[in-house]
Amino acid sequence: MGTLEQFMPVVMEEVVGERFGRYSKYIIQDRAIPDVRDGLKPVQRRILYAMYEAGNTPDKPYRKSAKTVGDVMGNYHPHGDSSIYEGMVRMAQPWKMAHPLVDGHGNWGSMDDDPAAAMRYTEARLSKIALELLRDIEKRTVQFRDNFDNTTKEPAVLPSRYPNLLVNGVSGISAGFATEIPTHNLREVIDACIKVIEDPFATVEDLMGIVRGPDFPTGGTVMGTDGIREAYNTGRGRVFIRSRTAIEDLRGGKQQIVITEIPYGVVKSKLVTAMETIRIEKKVEGIAEVRDESGRNGLRIVVELKKDADAQGILTYLLKKTDLQIAYNFNMVAIVNKTPKQLGLKEMLVAYVEHQKDVVTRRSRHDLEKAEDRAHVLEGLAKALDILDEVVATIRRSKNRQDAQNNLIAEYGFTERQSDAILTLQLYRLTNLEITSIEKELDEVRKLIAHLRGILGSEMKLLGVIKKELLEIRAQFGIDRRSEIQDEIEELKVSLEVMVTPEDVLVTLSDEGYIKRTSKLSFTRSGGEIEKTGLKEGDFVRELLEVNTIDNLLLFTDKGQYFVLPVHAVPEYKWKDNGTALVNVVPIAKEDRVVAVIPVKDMQEVGRTLLFATKRGQIKRSELKEYATNRTTAIAAVKLAEGDEVIAVWLDTPASTDVLVVTKLGQSIRFSGQEVNTMGRVAAGVRAIALREGDEVVAALPVRGDEGEVLVLSDLGYAKRSLLADYNVQGRGGKGIATFEFKEGKRVKPNGNGLICAVYVRESAGFVAVTKAGKTSGFSSESVPISDLRATGSSVVPVDKGDEVVALVSLKIEG
Repeated sequence: MGTLEQFMPVVMEEVVGERFGRYSKYIIQDRAIPDVRDGLKPVQRRILYAMYEAGNTPDKPYRKSAKTVGDVMGNYHPHGDSSIYEGMVRMAQPWKMAHPLVDGHGNWGSMDDDPAAAMRYTEARLSKIALELLRDIEKRTVQFRDNFDNTTKEPAVLPSRYPNLLVNGVSGISAGFATEIPTHNLREVIDACIKVIEDPFATVEDLMGIVRGPDFPTGGTVMGTDGIREAYNTGRGRVFIRSRTAIEDLRGGKQQIVITEIPYGVVKSKLVTAMETIRIEKKVEGIAEVRDESGRNGLRIVVELKKDADAQGILTYLLKKTDLQIAYNFNMVAIVNKTPKQLGLKEMLVAYVEHQKDVVTRRSRHDLEKAEDRAHVLEGLAKALDILDEVVATIRRSKNRQDAQNNLIAEYGFTERQSDAILTLQLYRLTNLEITSIEKELDEVRKLIAHLRGILGSEMKLLGVIKKELLEIRAQFGIDRRSEIQDEIEELKVSLEVMVTPEDVLVTLSDEGYIKRTSKLSFTRSGGEIEKTGLKEGDFVRELLEVNTIDNLLLFTDKGQYFVLPVHAVPEYKWKDNGTALVNVVPIAKEDRVVAVIPVKDMQEVGRTLLFATKRGQIKRSELKEYATNRTTAIAAVKLAEGDEVIAVWLDTPASTDVLVVTKLGQSIRFSGQEVNTMGRVAAGVRAIALREGDEVVAALPVRGDEGEVLVLSDLGYAKRSLLADYNVQGRGGKGIATFEFKEGKRVKPNGNGLICAVYVRESAGFVAVTKAGKTSGFSSESVPISDLRATGSSVVPVDKGDEVVALVSLKIEG
């Protein structure tokens, strides 16, 4: 047989699956997940037992941590010393354990995530409450198993005379499982255990009347009773932990925020650094200084504010943007009968009570054996003292000890155990006082035997013993609740004024899509002239808005999309700078073009509506509040038919406003805005004007009353003004009336192929016309003659042959 023929073929998946299954079982059961009975991971259990075995108890001096780590590693835990010491450090840190199990002496780390000193420097011993986990372990109360090299025995679980799993909590990650059990108040958990003992049918709701929720060693406020209830029912739930804060007044009208408790698990130094970063980067206005004043008197972080700063607003911002408030997710997984299981509150308490029943039963059996053996011995001694002379005579005539023992058994009916006790009896025990004490001890032992048999024979008495001992621990180690429970989760709404200093600014958007925000100071220093703003060659300003930094801009595109852009998010430039491409500020598509920019102070303002007009003659009204969003991506603003585009959007106030629609081929229609009913955000709208073939809408304007004129401009630079009063109100959806007449004929100089825009003017206004070739020409509305509706207009913009006007820009700042 060849060498290769000795190997058996196997499937890789089966090998990997089987090996990983064994590995995951090991780390679940023997590393990361605690036992439901004592709430300890194996390394923690081994540390506590090794310290107990070595006599490293609270009544003895501290002992070097390295000694304990060596004992644990050599006898029970054959892994790296770092994992053992890390487990020991956690059990000594009072900000991680509700009741530390290791009493540390020296540098054991800090809430700033400073590491503990090396184990050769620190000293430790068991804490007093840790002894309650180990109490009666020598009375065969728990199972022992062989250690890793079969040289000694270790406990599979500790007696755990109080519910450590819930009291001290646990956190761990293993293969396919994780656990996150918060710390709880000792008094509440013990009271809940007693409730379960007294009423096995108690519901989780009943138990929540006792255990109100987690109680973290770092305090804070736990918000969300519904999340706690869900966790206690299913093992999974979510709550929020908020720092304990106060706003204090200082001299000079200043205030400061003082933080005295932070959420469980938050590293204090990182929290302070995060708040300091907010101050340095000026993400919020009004923070003067951040100081960590923690010391012997406890935790204290101070956020000093500038004069007249909004203290409550800044606190809300810090709660939202830093770990002053965190979400905590329950994931209560523990080992039950060697299997990981997600547990609710009652299941944990029932499992613990069952463990205690087993512990007390085992202890009672052990004590009963000892008591019965002692009673047997005392009965023999009492009998021997009654016939003392005969017993002494028998012993004196015996050849040796063994012969004396045999003679006592044969002549008086003593057992081997009794005869051995008689032979070892010291002579002073033959005094009358000692004889009385033996009889008294026998009575006490018989009472003890009766008591122990009563416990073993009655579950009620057994449970009574468990209750009594739990109440003793409650009285000795119980502490007041440290975390406050709050039913509702407070929503954190950060006021924009806190993050942004309100300031009136100018925002410009150019035809080529360059946007910038400019301070009024920069505008004034540059001469205060609109025409001198920075632009690329051939570009021009399409939108010029005077707004506040706490306003929002609604940007509507011709494809029916919109963006919400906070004014403070527009990059700031000097008035003579070009600005930045809009695509750097909002994710606008390359083929999309902004057709309207509308400043809004309050997106939820009641009664405000947006009106949309499209190239194919559709019009739509929607409520402004429907456009409120926190999204930064493009959102549908209106439903468009194929080939249609949005040409105008405006913010409408009173419903008495009329709408004037003007088309490319010189038609117009004026109708009441009340004819456009309010629709949903993505509705398509209704017909505004019936268009002829080849015609399209070039302008839609809100107008009111009869005051003012309508200025129209053709592509060849011909313009005219008509009185608004000449535009009679009609029904929506009609063909309308002519508003411009185009010259026709070979010998007639043409006045245009179509209108490019229409503007409603109520007072003298300046305009700049921009041609396709990039030429600009300015004119005043007053220079345009007022004519009737069917007039042909006058040339106001010089246009070269082959060129045409493409845009008309107003020279006034829009509010």
